[in-house]
Amino acid sequence: MLSIGELAKATGVKVPTIRYYEQMGLIDAPVRSEGNQRRYTPAQAERLGFIKHARDLGLRIEAIRELVRLSAHPDQPCADADRIAAEHLAAVRARIVRLRRLEAELERIVAGCAEDHQVRDCHVLQALGDHSLCADEHGPVDPAALDAAALDAAALDPAPAPAAAATAR
Repeated sequence: MLSIGELAKATGVKVPTIRYYEQMGLIDAPVRSEGNQRRYTPAQAERLGFIKHARDLGLRIEAIRELVRLSAHPDQPCADADRIAAEHLAAVRARIVRLRRLEAELERIVAGCAEDHQVRDCHVLQALGDHSLCADEHGPVDPAALDAAALDAAALDPAPAPAAAATAR
């Protein structure tokens, strides 16, 4: 049995986060010692490791809750777990597409700056103040709006090197 501090150290999850996961029902409430200290079992430590890994991969609490629920039924098909992972992968790929758009726009904005200029002539400030100066739309990307080939390309193709991207324009 582990104290909450020992569990935090063993898993790399902070004490307040462990308490939060308890409140959210992701891990069972621990037994209490005679001194009313939380005492965690190896199974609870393993569950916390599962949750931490899922969070490290960027999964939302709702998805983790569903995956925890599914893990309690090892004889059932894993179609729901596959769906959750596939949906998260699509969202990650959409974020990559958006980040690449942001990168390209920021490179373009920075490249428009002259070295010796004053704030009144600053291209960065002008571009931030007037969205029409942007070359491309770079708002949120809806994963459903992207086709599979675009998502795969965004996930697999490395971003161009900054120097190469600037000279390509």
